[in-house]
Formats: sequence, C-alpha cells, structure tokens
Amino acid sequence: MRRVEHVMGFPVSLRVDDEGGSEGDFEAAADAVFAWLREVDARFSPFKPDSEVSRYGRGEVADGEPSADLTEVLGLCADLRGATGGAFDVRLPGRGFDPCAVVKGWSVQRAAALLTAAGARRFCLNAGGDVVVSGGPWRVGIRHPEQADRVCAVLAVTDGAVATSGRYERGDHIIDGRTGRPATGLLSLTVVAPTLTEADATATAAFALGPDGPAWAAGRTGCEIFAIDTTHRVLRTPGLPVA
Repeated sequence: MRRVEHVMGFPVSLRVDDEGGSEGDFEAAADAVFAWLREVDARFSPFKPDSEVSRYGRGEVADGEPSADLTEVLGLCADLRGATGGAFDVRLPGRGFDPCAVVKGWSVQRAAALLTAAGARRFCLNAGGDVVVSGGPWRVGIRHPEQADRVCAVLAVTDGAVATSGRYERGDHIIDGRTGRPATGLLSLTVVAPTLTEADATATAAFALGPDGPAWAAGRTGCEIFAIDTTHRVLRTPGLPVA
C-alpha cells in the first residue's frame, strides 16, 4: 500500500509492505496517519494565526492551560535549549514562538505509532526527507548538500529514524540562539536514532551548534551521525549503518 499527500508544507509518503493484516486495515491506518498530520498542522503551525501555537506565542494561552500535546512539545524544546546552552531556541527575536523543529519529528513518530498499532510491521514513512522505518532493512539515501541529484551515503536502517538538517532546501533558516545569527560551520548533518522525535530535533539542534554540533549529537544516547562541514570534511560515527 502506498500513499502520498502534501501536509504541513511538504510531501509525506507512506509505503506499507506487510502481510500481517488486510489491505483495508492498512488503508484505515493510512487515513488515521494523514488525519493526525493535518490536525498537527492546524494546531501547531506558527503560520496559522488561530493555531494553538500562535495563540500561545501571543500569550493568549496561559502557562497552566496548554493542551497535553503542546505541554509535551514545550518540554522537549526546553530540554534541547538547556542541552545546547541556548543554541537551540524556539523563541528567537523577530521570529516569535516557533517549535516546528521539534513538532515535525514528534508528530511523524506519533503517526508511525498509529501504523504499528494497526498491525503494520514493515513500513516507511517519509516526511519531507525525514524518515521513520520499520521491519527493514530499508535503504535511506543522504542527499549531497551541494548537488541535488546525488547522494553522499546510503544507509541501511531496520527499525528507526533518519533526519537531516542543512542549508540546501531553505537557505540559512537555522539560527544559533546564542548569537541570533544563522548557524555556521556545517553544510549538512544527518542523525540516525531510534525515533524521529530524537533524530529530527537532534539534527536541528546540532546544526545550530555549528562546528561543535557533530560531537554533541554523537554523544546523545542511541544517535549515530553523518556530517559535512564547510570545508567539505566528512564526520561520521563508527556505528553509522552504511549500506
């Protein structure tokens, strides 16, 4: 079963290669996956004035009143800010409150849990290039940061997630919260982790740290990294699951 939809500003593709349930079961699970992601977009987008995130950022949601989901996201954001000494910050001057760097991976990992609960054992959920897989090995390419038609590595991931942060899609959009300026020192940084919640947030936070980011990310529990710095030096951990 395969499906692609445009949600949260990027394409999301789902592939289920599984004999553990009926096609109808998986179609219903896919419906639930995309319904959840559309709900996340409505509730957590900082670009929608009526979303809970926008209202929270304007101070219209008191500290004791966020939903349980937003409370969880706020906790993840606070943990990353502390762990990076402020390099990762979702409250940047001139940008307002924007937790997208945490919400994307967190929400897609929740979507993967819906598939598992429906009995799917072998699937790949790809959200704008960040991937959750189960029942592999699945081959996951890491895009070359300067040549869009090339990959610089191919990973073999059985159960887990892969996320990449870089400049090649959106330019200098990752800000070092310590300086208020675009992060420097890296072209791209990929993290392999047990969940996309961890992989996506770690990749963004590490990129914000600049040259110190790869070592910081590699020190996080369960994380393997592949990074390319601005001198084109490749940095990778020994446990990276290269195909």
